[in-house]
Amino acid sequence: MKIHLCVPNIGEEEQALVKEVLDSGWLAHGPKTKEFEEAFAQYIGVRRAISVNSCTSALQLVILASELKGEIILPSFTFVASANTIVTSGCNPVFADVDYKTCNIDVEDIRKKITEKTVAIMPVHFAGQACNMKEIMEIAEKHNLVVIEDSAECIGGTFGNKRTGSFGIGCFSFYPTKNMTTGEGGMITTDDEKLAEKISALKAHGILTSTFEREKQQKPWLRAATYAGYNFRMCDVLSAMGIAQLNKLEKMNELRRKHAAYLNKELKNVEGIEIPYESEKCKHVYQMYTVKLKDKHKRDEFIAKLRKKGIEASVHFDPPVHLQPAYLNLNYKGKLPITEQAANSIVTLPMYPKLTEEELDYISLNVKEVMKN
Repeated sequence: MKIHLCVPNIGEEEQALVKEVLDSGWLAHGPKTKEFEEAFAQYIGVRRAISVNSCTSALQLVILASELKGEIILPSFTFVASANTIVTSGCNPVFADVDYKTCNIDVEDIRKKITEKTVAIMPVHFAGQACNMKEIMEIAEKHNLVVIEDSAECIGGTFGNKRTGSFGIGCFSFYPTKNMTTGEGGMITTDDEKLAEKISALKAHGILTSTFEREKQQKPWLRAATYAGYNFRMCDVLSAMGIAQLNKLEKMNELRRKHAAYLNKELKNVEGIEIPYESEKCKHVYQMYTVKLKDKHKRDEFIAKLRKKGIEASVHFDPPVHLQPAYLNLNYKGKLPITEQAANSIVTLPMYPKLTEEELDYISLNVKEVMKN
């Protein structure tokens, strides 16, 4: 049996809406993108959502539009894009350690890392579970810091009764491995209308109005840049996919939670393995299903044996950002002990809505067998 790490849930709904866009002749920056943005904003519970071509672009645009200059605190236990956007936007990353159970940023370490140069906090919601946003927002308010939520892995996840991306400024990814996909793409969410307008301009060459909006004007050919901007836009073909995916996101997330509960039940008593921890304050949406091996020295062999059996196990994230060549000059090696411990012991198992009970049984059976032997 072959079980992929992730399989996108694409069906007739996506095909029909994409065909509608293709037939309309309006393929880019048109009505479907506006419709997707409005629907996503309503889903997250914010005033505005701005579509972009990736979560990386989203993070960078938020930093630039907020005119941040200084230090931004984030976890090293994340995909390198989180830190890259800080550097490419002219700021300095300051890495905080994580909580071992959740792999989310350690609130106490955030407090220790704040200096007079700190301008923002970038919590990264790991694998589908929200960070402790109550305490993070309290810290931000106390020190007058911007909060940029990297919610690439947590579309639909909640802390308390609010969805991620509605606490600070949300940044989402629609990459094929995420809870919903447009192939490539991302979204920014905010209640700040002024910030939203600036981001909308910066993503589209610095021009304040879109092509679709200008068609309603008396002189639609007039397009003057207010800022020196970028081309980080999402086209209507991808937005059509996004609308269809958003319509079934809750159902897909519930399937992920159901599959995770099944694996948790099967694996909770397996010696040498720690199953995912879910905080009672959160709704975990399991963008990834991760376990930890108590003996880190067996981790790589464990993955190799599962892959030999057709189970595409992987690791997220090893090495953590502070141990990657581009960031070694910051000299964090050994200073983030929990991050390094998690990176050495974590394993990502297959997780996606279309997993069958037979496939879940095959995963759990082989995990047990490999650990036993």
